[in-house]
Amino acid sequence: MTSGKQRIDGAAAFLLHAHPYSETSLVLDAFARDYGRLAILARGARRPRSALRGVLMAFQPLQLSWFGGGEVKTLSRAEWQGGLPLLERTSLLLGYYLNELLLKLLPREDAHPALFDAYAAALASLTRGAVDTAELRRFEKTLLRELGYGLTLDRVADSGAPIRPEGQYEYQVERGVVESHGVPSRLTFSGRTLLDLAADDYSDPRTLAESKLLMRHLMSYYLGNQALQSRRVFVELQDL
Repeated sequence: MTSGKQRIDGAAAFLLHAHPYSETSLVLDAFARDYGRLAILARGARRPRSALRGVLMAFQPLQLSWFGGGEVKTLSRAEWQGGLPLLERTSLLLGYYLNELLLKLLPREDAHPALFDAYAAALASLTRGAVDTAELRRFEKTLLRELGYGLTLDRVADSGAPIRPEGQYEYQVERGVVESHGVPSRLTFSGRTLLDLAADDYSDPRTLAESKLLMRHLMSYYLGNQALQSRRVFVELQDL
């Protein structure tokens, strides 16, 4: 959905990234529930006494108002909606991971309300201290589906045969689930994991571990094997 030249008031949004524009302003990369990812110029936001300095925070629910019909809109008002504690440590890095995926994969001005809701749910989970949770997998699945890369996990790609919980399978990108007939590889998954992932059931520790591996592989593929800054920092901190 594109906003055209309309004036938009009170849109639910999150701030994904901000970078300086001139000595006093910022250009925001925002994700609005009903308008998608937008570039918005926040005039004067870098001034020491700007009211926006305590409002434009990442990982916090906002209401943004803007106007303009060009590629970059102009911010007219921003209000913090509260409700989420600040992310810290590992949760903060995982929040940056979610933001990087949206920045790199989501086209501009294309509304994805379901993805917005999945992002909000994942952030809420991270604020509770859960750093390897079902909500992250749900977010990644929703992102792929909204981009047109939805996963079929309950049937074999070529034959259409139902997945057997006790079976062993591989997932081939652009093809889907195939039977595993050779030596199990890093991308061999149990049928139970695939069925659980399809049903968003992550109660089994094996499902949670294997689904993380599968989603990491898929994200890397659709990112064109671009390195994620958040993942690099996370690995470096683990090494320390």
